[in-house]
Amino acid sequence: MADIRISGNESFEAALRRFNKKVQQAGILAEARRREAFENAAEKKKRKDAKRKKPMGSRGAE
Repeated sequence: MADIRISGNESFEAALRRFNKKVQQAGILAEARRREAFENAAEKKKRKDAKRKKPMGSRGAE
């Protein structure tokens, strides 16, 4: 669950950008898209193999 606290002088746009970033990092949208349709065994194996091959150090600048 992604939630943020808005400080008194923070604009709505800045808070929305922070929220969208948290949702993206948590993988909520990707999970929802994945669950949207049926995934057969071959597709599931392909997705898991791709995730396993992805390097762990490529998080980007934080």
